[in-house]
Amino acid sequence: MTAKLSENATRQAIVPTPAKETAAASKQRSDYWFDFNQTLPGGQRLVLGTIGWMTFLLLWQVTSQMDLAPDRLYPAPAAVFSSLKDLFLEQNFFSDVVSSVTRIVISFAIAILIAMPIGLLMGSFARVDGLLNPLLGAWRYLPAPAFIPLLLMWLGTGDTQKITLLLMGVVFFLVIMLADVTRQTPKVLIETAKTLGGGRRIILWTVLFRHSLPGYVDTCRQMLAVSWTYLVIAEIVAATDGIGAMMMRAKRFVHVDDIMAGIVTIGVLGLLFDVLFRLVYRKCFPYLGRERS
Repeated sequence: MTAKLSENATRQAIVPTPAKETAAASKQRSDYWFDFNQTLPGGQRLVLGTIGWMTFLLLWQVTSQMDLAPDRLYPAPAAVFSSLKDLFLEQNFFSDVVSSVTRIVISFAIAILIAMPIGLLMGSFARVDGLLNPLLGAWRYLPAPAFIPLLLMWLGTGDTQKITLLLMGVVFFLVIMLADVTRQTPKVLIETAKTLGGGRRIILWTVLFRHSLPGYVDTCRQMLAVSWTYLVIAEIVAATDGIGAMMMRAKRFVHVDDIMAGIVTIGVLGLLFDVLFRLVYRKCFPYLGRERS
């Protein structure tokens, strides 16, 4: 009798009840949606991103109807997109966009040309890092806009001053970050290259640089966003063209919809450049594409 009771109790413990099944299924769904280190397919990422943007636009529309501020000072999304259309079709805003993009591309290309060799050497050789890191690390904390009066006196009001300001805003951060990427090269690769008879130049180029190149591209993608944040600052001082100059002209006449249209334009351009960097990353390093998807 005791054995039969024990057997029944064991069966009840083994056979799941509906409540246990429901709890297990709920936990499984929770783990599925919020598991660590998941990779999402492209379609799911697109759907989630669209939901995020639609939520943002909905909140913007709702708050614009809540009388938090006059319509002229807080326009609805439709008004801003209408203003954006008028800027491109009637006010030659496309030339301003081209001017801003040109300044960003030139300044960031110069920053890469300066930062990549210095970052490679700092990340590879401790003495180079000991010499330059204290100096460049300190320059990172100096705000680039503080140099605007000096740049105006030294370089005038032309594009050279604006490109220099954009360059100063990112180059010191970029050097330190690229050096950090270089340091992540596994020591076993360097020791193996030494064992095979590789000299400093060969190890620097074929091991350290090539192993770090994917990280360099990803770091440049992140730092390009910082360059866009300095664009308006560079173009609000004595500028006749560019997105920032258009926004300053709109400020004089309290055209908030034009100002917000300029902000939207910068955001869209930044997103397009980010997508371009991602495409370059996947094209050049297809063996790493799945890890980042």
